[in-house]
Amino acid sequence: MPRKERVTRVIDGDTFMTAGRKNPVRLANVDTPEKRQPGYQAAKQTLSNLIQGETVTIDTKARDIYGRAVANVKIGNRSVNAAMKKHGK
Repeated sequence: MPRKERVTRVIDGDTFMTAGRKNPVRLANVDTPEKRQPGYQAAKQTLSNLIQGETVTIDTKARDIYGRAVANVKIGNRSVNAAMKKHGK
């Protein structure tokens, strides 16, 4: 069941925190550069511009080995996953 949550912090180009969770949310099927890799800062900034402080709809599809929700995320009718795929590896 999708849930609406407010984004409190963007960690990198494919992971963020919300007000209602202890663990981060990871965008499903999106893999952006990690810290110290080319494109990291641009991907993080793009995700931040899209969702920081906004209320998003999170549709959890799985959990990863770190306990993060792996989810399809939307802001309004726009897919955040699709928007961030072009910044991936």
